[in-house]
Amino acid sequence: MRIIHCADLHLDSKMESNLDKEQASLRRMELVETYERMVEYARDNQVRAILIAGDLFDKTHIRKDVKKRVVEQITANPEIDFYYLKGNHDRCDFMEEGIDDIPSNFHMFNDKGWTSYTCEDVVITGMELNATNVSTMAQRLVLDSASTNIVMLHGQQSDYDGKDGAQIINTSAFKGKFIDYMALGHVHKYIYEQLDERGVYCYPGCLEGRGFDETGDKGFVLMEIEDGVISSEFIPFALRRLHEINVDVTPDMDLAAVASKTRELLLDVDEQDLVKFVLHGERELDDELDVIRFVRLFENKFFFVKCYDRTRTLVDYESFKYDKSLKGEFVRLVQASDMDEDEKAKVIEIGIRAIMGEDI
Repeated sequence: MRIIHCADLHLDSKMESNLDKEQASLRRMELVETYERMVEYARDNQVRAILIAGDLFDKTHIRKDVKKRVVEQITANPEIDFYYLKGNHDRCDFMEEGIDDIPSNFHMFNDKGWTSYTCEDVVITGMELNATNVSTMAQRLVLDSASTNIVMLHGQQSDYDGKDGAQIINTSAFKGKFIDYMALGHVHKYIYEQLDERGVYCYPGCLEGRGFDETGDKGFVLMEIEDGVISSEFIPFALRRLHEINVDVTPDMDLAAVASKTRELLLDVDEQDLVKFVLHGERELDDELDVIRFVRLFENKFFFVKCYDRTRTLVDYESFKYDKSLKGEFVRLVQASDMDEDEKAKVIEIGIRAIMGEDI
């Protein structure tokens, strides 16, 4: 039997932190399309069940069309069971709004206690977490050691630096509970670790990256269950990937040289992807790197491009030691301050450009 484990789809997310209105609208649509493609993959590959471990949606108010498309995939595939556990972003009861009959292949959990479902030879158990039940959830979990047990939860693992107010899951508290696979949601990157001698815990990550804190391959986990033994693999599935490209700059490099080096780092980047360049290294005081022009060299080659200049400015203080001009006096004044070297270099660069009448 095959089961898909996914989480953190964040459907109908605004997507406006980096993108313009048109790009954001397209990406919102693509998030839903990737969900639909995943269900199509499940159908084509004889997947028996899909586990959605929280944050199917992104906010309280979801467009009617998005909810409709989610439901359509469930009702159109009665041979696939959908197990949906709400996450900290899920605030709408999409299946209860305008639905006369909840499909028999759609199964939910609640925050009152552990709920279990049997799917062929596998028992799927889950509970939605809140501030009240989280401290006792592990003690209250009772599983049959003879069963193949999957446990679903949405929350932040105790040693993971997360955000968004999700509940803490202490995976150590679940050792010895006869868990074969703990299907988690909330962390937006793929994590697969041993839970105890018997089982593992896994975050599949998000289905599509939405920001540059979600770079790399995104997708879902495909489980194979045979004779009570679960094996799994991560399936990259996102339509677009996000990349952070770090470019090391040296003082002898002009814009053409920086661009040439950058192109070498982009050989494996698809034109439909999103790219953030971060420039590191050192450059001379009078050698301004035109970031806007740099971005223009690449912005038509990818879906989205941005750039951060993190280079350090080299200041030859000796050359200003006896300079009687306003520039020399300014450099000496800054050099004598208690600022750190990076800060001094930035202030000197901005100050000299202002003295020379350049735009800052």
